Amino acid sequence: MTQLRQLYVDLAQPRLGAEVVFATDDFFADKARLIDPAEPVFIPGKYDENGKWMDGWESRRKRVPGHDWCVVRLGVPGIVAGFEIDTRHFTGNYPPFAEVEVCRSDEQVPADDAGWTRVTERLPLQGDHRTYFPIWYEQPVTHVRLHIFPDGGVARLRVWGAVAKDWSRVGADERLDLLAMENGGRGIIANDEHYGRVENLTAPGRGANMGDGWETRRRRQPGHDWAVLKLGAAGRIEEVVVDTAHFKGNYPDRCFLQAAAQAAGSPEEIAAQSESWPLLLPEVKLEADKVHVFRDGLADLGAIRFVRLNIVPDGGVSRLRLIGRVER
Repeated sequence: MTQLRQLYVDLAQPRLGAEVVFATDDFFADKARLIDPAEPVFIPGKYDENGKWMDGWESRRKRVPGHDWCVVRLGVPGIVAGFEIDTRHFTGNYPPFAEVEVCRSDEQVPADDAGWTRVTERLPLQGDHRTYFPIWYEQPVTHVRLHIFPDGGVARLRVWGAVAKDWSRVGADERLDLLAMENGGRGIIANDEHYGRVENLTAPGRGANMGDGWETRRRRQPGHDWAVLKLGAAGRIEEVVVDTAHFKGNYPDRCFLQAAAQAAGSPEEIAAQSESWPLLLPEVKLEADKVHVFRDGLADLGAIRFVRLNIVPDGGVSRLRLIGRVER
């Protein structure tokens, strides 16, 4: 799982605008839960009018020929690298097999003739289990269709891949957040993600709560915490925004940014390289639950593609924005 998050983002997350737009049957469990970003839970004794409440998508027992399926519309077009099919807490009611198709369409629910391409074989599933299925498909897609055979329940579907931003539509003088998830920005690695993932730094909007940011544990030894991220495209940075929304008794005292135009290797190798990157933003003081905007004092490093956020000594940051222009 850690490697997946270092290399890709979940293209099916609701905060990017993803939605489960159709299911043949979701009698026992609402199809919308299939892409819930929270970990699935099991609540003993919880029932609704249709039976046992389950945290995922679950169809009724099929008594006729055929199988069930659902369609997920991705929030942004992306190049899919793999799927995670999670059947946690589904033990006697999980589907034994699944298949996945993808397509690119402007329709909310693409029809059968929309150019669906099957990108997996018939996949065997296990109950109460998380399984990752890598694929190789180089075309950007907008929709994913999950088939389950013949029926049953799936807790979560994660669609791991890279945002396919059409940079040709971005004007030469247009300023935008080059680190934003919707523009292809992503977290690579952090020394500590105890309370919150580094990928949250690039998410749309302000954080919903403390859990919707990057937060480290309390540091009990010398040093400071850090995270390395990759921009969606190389560009010149004119403004840095550090948002400590909801972090009040646990925000970092200070922060500074380093950046580079190039980096190569594994996430760990890139992290090692980042220690010697030049300063983009010198050490600055932070405050609780505040949007900090920095324009003065930014170093002119030319176009950059990678950034290292250093927080001193520890704590939580909700969002990091790097506003600038794409390098042509």
